Amino acid sequence: MLHPESMILPNLKQLEVWFITGSQHLYGPETLKQVAADSQAIAAGLDAAADIPVKVVFKPIVTTPEEVRNLILAANSAPNCIGLVAWMHTFSPAKMWIGGLTILQKPLCHLHTQFSREIPWSSIDMDFMNLNQSAHGGREFGFMVSRLRMNRKVVVGHWQDSEVQREVGVWTRAAAARHDLQTAKIARIGDNMREVAVTEGNKVSAQIQFGFAVNGYGLGDVVAHQNNVADAQIDQLCGEYDEAYVMADSLRKGGARREALRDAARIELALRSFLTSGGFVGYTDTFENLHGLKQLPGIASQRLMADGYGFGAEGDWKAAALLRAAKVMAVGLPGGTSFMEDYTYHLPEGSDALVLGSHMLEICPTIAAGRPSCEIHPLGIGGKEDPVRLVFDAPSGPAVNATLVDLSDRYRLVVNNVDVVSPLAPLPKLPVARALWKPAPDLKTAAAAWIYAGGSHHPTFSQALTSEHFDDFADITGVECVLIDSYTRLREFKHQLRVSDSTGVFATR
Repeated sequence: MLHPESMILPNLKQLEVWFITGSQHLYGPETLKQVAADSQAIAAGLDAAADIPVKVVFKPIVTTPEEVRNLILAANSAPNCIGLVAWMHTFSPAKMWIGGLTILQKPLCHLHTQFSREIPWSSIDMDFMNLNQSAHGGREFGFMVSRLRMNRKVVVGHWQDSEVQREVGVWTRAAAARHDLQTAKIARIGDNMREVAVTEGNKVSAQIQFGFAVNGYGLGDVVAHQNNVADAQIDQLCGEYDEAYVMADSLRKGGARREALRDAARIELALRSFLTSGGFVGYTDTFENLHGLKQLPGIASQRLMADGYGFGAEGDWKAAALLRAAKVMAVGLPGGTSFMEDYTYHLPEGSDALVLGSHMLEICPTIAAGRPSCEIHPLGIGGKEDPVRLVFDAPSGPAVNATLVDLSDRYRLVVNNVDVVSPLAPLPKLPVARALWKPAPDLKTAAAAWIYAGGSHHPTFSQALTSEHFDDFADITGVECVLIDSYTRLREFKHQLRVSDSTGVFATR
């Protein structure tokens, strides 16, 4: 392959979360020795858990304000540390955490667990009670984090339980996405689609909030790379297309439209070269700015997304950034993740209403149910030659749509759980990739809630992630998140939006 996934997506096992344990000297050296041993065992158990994709690194227990502060200063400056998992084995007086927590710059997960799974009914004594004080030690710590108005994830249960490990794993994926965005560069090739509002936004405030930088580039910057593409490179890439996809007859070797396939390959190679040379992990383009390209990048954008690049059509840089974050969160998980658009509705009387999601060209083949078909068809906008694209259906099953919108005074993440279904009939004349879904709780409620929340028409669609991933991502990045799911009732949802608009207090449901 020309583009191994590891070239653009991070290796999550090279990232670390630090496991930190609070106690105090009140209990004496023997108890602290046991606290350290138990903490090491939990850290090792979490590190070995299949659901936690990053390294879990044990750090010496902290018993004084100075130890807390020094540990957090070290975490802040450690380049591979993406967050802290805190556990209170005993009672750890929370005033000693103030100096450290007020300077913490990494995400925080509070694991409220205890080392022993069960109470030893016949032998329990005060020594056991003094050692195993997580039940109230965690409440003391939790008060201070709340008092400091800090976002964090609280995971409750025994550390060996699969559900506890899964929840910690979800949080680490969100922390990895936040870590990636801190240095992410998004190229806006051309400008926004003219007169469109939701794809605009304040790029400076976005960089302050999330870390990623968005800068504009002329299409000529890509064309310069296109001019340097060699015929041998095009031959090699077309051969890859032939092997990977079901090729339309006209695009095969000797076919009438083979040259169009070569043009598409030239554009893909140019985009790859441009993105690689600039260190970009995402980009946008628009069909209103195509000077120097023979066709709108279709298969190129689809394959770049499959490698892990964020993408936004029509200049939608927020969509590109969120898709990149989702790609990082989804590393190693089954199912795909794609740029998407709510395109058209199926509104039969007396049965479930559905959404047909698609776009002109740019749907990521990681969500394909089978081997994609490589086809060429006219495109009624853009004024260029017919573009090459991959055509497929998404597989049935649960999925999630999420979109990031700029509300001027803050950002809001809007999330909707959906169920993908098979098309109700063949779609022989629809020459684009697509997904058909039923939104939760139903289309009438979900669409109204999405619109009330100001959600974009360019969601990130994922069959690898869940709403929990996006909720954790919102907490970690400090933005409002509203969830539309099977529990959503429009009256309560509207009230939630009014409260957050008036007070700035953000809830997830």
